[in-house]
Amino acid sequence: MDDDLITELRSVACPQVFGYLRHVTGGPARHSALVGCLTEYCRQHELTLCGVFTDREATVAVRSPAFVGLLDALELPDTYGAVVPALSHLGPKLVVSERQRQIAATGTRLIVVRPIRPTTERAPLFGVSSGLQHQGDT
Repeated sequence: MDDDLITELRSVACPQVFGYLRHVTGGPARHSALVGCLTEYCRQHELTLCGVFTDREATVAVRSPAFVGLLDALELPDTYGAVVPALSHLGPKLVVSERQRQIAATGTRLIVVRPIRPTTERAPLFGVSSGLQHQGDT
């Protein structure tokens, strides 16, 4: 990761971000937990979470209404980027790469709260970290 991509090390006048979720399973409590995850990440990293776009359809279209809304929001002045809990929220692998390309085309950043961990890594039993990390450009 290139240090000059971390918000704390860049002069960003008003680091505004928009969240994006794919929430297909689980109820309102799960959705609230996901929004809470994004909110806490933004608070810790001094980002302003301006809104969260949520897709609720099981089938994933590259240009779903919520994702188009996110892209429109990323075009607003002073928008720093999009934040997602994990890359899986962008959809299946083929959709993820296209959506990453579309976000990059807006000139903003994609921030992933929980980057993919290697499958051989085991979570520690004690002192489990929150997993909140800035991935930067993807």
